[in-house]
Amino acid sequence: MAAVPAAAGEPSSIKELKNALHTRCSQAPSDKLFTQEDLLDMGVIPDRDPAVLIQCVNELLGEKLMNVLIKGSLPLWRVVKKVDADRYQSMTADEAMIYSYIESSGREGIWSRTIKNKTNFHQSIMTRSIKSLEGRNYIKSIKSVKWPTRIIYMLAHLTPSEDVTGGPWFTDGELDTDFVEVLTKQIEKYIISKSFRKAPVVGPTHPAKKAKTPTTKTPAPEPRRVDSVGQKPRSEQNIRYLPHAPNYASYPTLAEIVAWLNQTNITTVTLEEEHVRQLLDILYYDRKIEKIGGDTAYKAVRPLPAAKEGATTNGLSEAPCGRCPVFMLCEDDGPVSARNCDYFRDWLEM
Repeated sequence: MAAVPAAAGEPSSIKELKNALHTRCSQAPSDKLFTQEDLLDMGVIPDRDPAVLIQCVNELLGEKLMNVLIKGSLPLWRVVKKVDADRYQSMTADEAMIYSYIESSGREGIWSRTIKNKTNFHQSIMTRSIKSLEGRNYIKSIKSVKWPTRIIYMLAHLTPSEDVTGGPWFTDGELDTDFVEVLTKQIEKYIISKSFRKAPVVGPTHPAKKAKTPTTKTPAPEPRRVDSVGQKPRSEQNIRYLPHAPNYASYPTLAEIVAWLNQTNITTVTLEEEHVRQLLDILYYDRKIEKIGGDTAYKAVRPLPAAKEGATTNGLSEAPCGRCPVFMLCEDDGPVSARNCDYFRDWLEM
């Protein structure tokens, strides 16, 4: 005789249904919360019978394969992976409760005092349970840059969020100022190399000397010139750096700077755009670079000579012409002229 299939409410059928329900729930993101309607809409429960659903959910709750949360008066369920369920099976009731609070904190972690207040456990139970969970490598303690004196716990396999660690600029909870300074200087040099073009100096580099009256004495040999420390190399003393033409469109963008920085050997840390943007903001507010092209690219700013203490300014030095970065290109028929000067127009509108 052929076997008669079990009815929907019989144990064998409930086992198959709850396994199918767990499989369907596991296909959703791990932090997904399911309502009763969500579970019925999965097409697993025959005839959308709420009584059968409750039996399946209770089976999953008993096997630690699902958690229940109450939001207001509405019950919500969250699926638990089988690996995590096996962990719960190996824990005591105290350890499981502490672990559940740490698990729900995600990558932000949870303060030990918060766990104590939520569980209302005695300190000896807290210490024993946390030590046991750490010994089995289920949880770990981390340091927070926001709260350096607090003991924060999170799951051992998770990576703390940048709000906790401070991102790549922090090492062991301390701001690595040397690392930030090195990267900032290298980025500035890269932007400078893309912001100006090399051009030879036209004409004599030194003023002509007056001719001396011939004498019968043999002139002494001229001493050999030696480059002083900090001076430009001889090969670059006859080179000047000029800005590109106004229609130049190859200034480095944020994505290009990030790609260049990650290809160099300056750092072994992989930096994202948000990290490099923070360094660019430092250079921008220090007035070492400027944003162009609708804030999509960056250009180096040529610094003005430092004024001596007590020196007075005049109209020419305050007007754009006295400190124009494209002064050498400005002429009537040139790429820049007084008729189309953006610097002068912006100055007049101030």
